[in-house]
Amino acid sequence: MSQNISVKEHGVSVGISRIDDVFLFKIKAVGTLTHNDYEMMIPMIENAIEGVKHPNIKVLFDATEFEGWELRAGWDDYKFGMSHLNQFSKMAVVGHKKWHEYATKIAGWFMIGSEIEYFKDLNEAVKRIKS
Repeated sequence: MSQNISVKEHGVSVGISRIDDVFLFKIKAVGTLTHNDYEMMIPMIENAIEGVKHPNIKVLFDATEFEGWELRAGWDDYKFGMSHLNQFSKMAVVGHKKWHEYATKIAGWFMIGSEIEYFKDLNEAVKRIKS
């Protein structure tokens, strides 16, 4: 007798590139992010910018498979964003759901001085974040 076991993938992958004090973080979120996902991701990002007096951070966030956050993970995301608020210059969010677009607009309210845009096409987002 075989059982159908459903495995629900979740997690985050982070790619980091740097030219002088300009950092490009390529982040892809899958499923529902947890506090443990942030415990893995935040130190990686913190270590990348450590020792840089005025980092200029650009983020390409692929949310095409993103379903949201657990409550504690949402708080982790908010705290991290606020602690580096003045370091973000651009953010491009790629998604396919209306709530992704709304969440991008809401993030823009908090990230004053940063350019934040929502895209449905990854290639367009890449062009914008690199400009």
